[in-house]
Amino acid sequence: MLVKILSAANYGLKAVDVEVESNVAEKGFPGFGIVGLASKAIEEAKERVKTAIINSDIEFPTAKITINLAPADLPKDGAYYDLPIAIGIISAMGEISIPKEKSYFYGELSLDGSLRHTRGVFLLAILAREQGVKNLFVPRLCANEASVVEGVNVYPVDSLTSLLNHLRGNKLIEPLKTIKKERLEEEFRPDFDFSEILGQEQAKRAIEIAAAGGHNIFMMGPPGSGKTMLSRAIPGILPDLTERESLEVTKIFSVTGNIPPGGSLVRSRPFRSPHHTTSLVGLIGGGSNPHPGEVSLAHRGVLFLDEFPEFGRNALEALRQPLEDGKVTISRAAGSMTFPAQFMLVAAANPCPCGFLGDLKKECKCSVHQIMNYQKKLSGPIMDRIDLHLNVPAVDVNKLMVNVDAGSKGESSAIIRKRVIDAREIQTKRFKNTTGVHSNSDMKNSHLKEFAKLTDGANLLLKQAVNKFNLSARTYFRLIKVSRTIADLGKSDEISEFHVAEALQYRIRTGE
Repeated sequence: MLVKILSAANYGLKAVDVEVESNVAEKGFPGFGIVGLASKAIEEAKERVKTAIINSDIEFPTAKITINLAPADLPKDGAYYDLPIAIGIISAMGEISIPKEKSYFYGELSLDGSLRHTRGVFLLAILAREQGVKNLFVPRLCANEASVVEGVNVYPVDSLTSLLNHLRGNKLIEPLKTIKKERLEEEFRPDFDFSEILGQEQAKRAIEIAAAGGHNIFMMGPPGSGKTMLSRAIPGILPDLTERESLEVTKIFSVTGNIPPGGSLVRSRPFRSPHHTTSLVGLIGGGSNPHPGEVSLAHRGVLFLDEFPEFGRNALEALRQPLEDGKVTISRAAGSMTFPAQFMLVAAANPCPCGFLGDLKKECKCSVHQIMNYQKKLSGPIMDRIDLHLNVPAVDVNKLMVNVDAGSKGESSAIIRKRVIDAREIQTKRFKNTTGVHSNSDMKNSHLKEFAKLTDGANLLLKQAVNKFNLSARTYFRLIKVSRTIADLGKSDEISEFHVAEALQYRIRTGE
């Protein structure tokens, strides 16, 4: 008997229909085969499905079983075909009847018949809404992902046994109620509060500017100066994701399995901090079946690269496209995929291998050759794409002790976050009719004439700086964008020379 079950495959950041055809034939030599361009994970489904069916008190048929995943020319990967394969076999045996109404079956089986947390359920729910499929049968652990999509009945399934009872009409599974997006709350606590960071007032100001406009920032300083602490405090001053941004980020997190069991929409901006030994594929994305990398997982959030020069040369140079275009295109023989990658890059580095070049209290032990080789790892084109360059000096221990004894604290993250949100709201209103632009850093050069008007004094100062320091055209336009953000923080419509002067001090101090 032949039975067809509807499921889906994840292809990039979207789900596509896959029909799971299950044929149980009494004639022929007993066996179990899966065809349809299936990966190794799907081939191994034979043992998982067989054992799960047996442990669900169903006698596994001694017949020739053929499973076809259609369309046959679409590569398929992952363990989410376990449930539709099992339901197809059991239905072909005449044990159950498939609902007449179109339904998606999706999920990985454990050997005991329970369903495991499975990635990609959010994408499946979006596909169901687009295709007009009303019912989703997915693991309970990831059912909340789908419940934010309206117009779809999401049935949270605990085990193969509970699903069989539902299909037989013995004990029905109640569908989840749709979760309203505005009711979603997510408690998020950053690693550090800015009030805990003593000193480094200029660095805090630069980070506030970067957060307000979504600008990239590079910090250089000796070990222990607070670069990492400053970076890990950034999530505490960033505004929550908008509804549109939340949907974009949730798609990426769902397809990569980064939404925890019971989780739903991602509301806080991502903060990704990969180790410097991360490979090119791990950072940018790729593989035989291309998947998102760290740059895409940081979409609409922060990508923190500590020990920036220690990353592989190829990995650093591959950052050029996402930093410029806000997306990554990965091409393979079977086709190409584009993943979004609009992130705020926060990079930190030591001035030399030992870290104490230019330190007034500790002597640098590196040779000139070592220092040159270390600094050459950061190419001009990469540094040119970073908006703010900042020197973070070591904080005097005596000042730290005085501040600790006096119990003095700087501004809290909550106060800084309020100013950042106010600046972002100004940008939201400014760009409400401009496609693809959400913050000042997203502006194209063609937008600057309309949205970043400079006073005569600001224009003159900028031209003088470009000529004196031989700045590139890219740096020139990025300086205007940073100046626009500084003006927004000051709630100024025009960009004055004071705004440009502050933006310049974050570019020329590295000797450009």
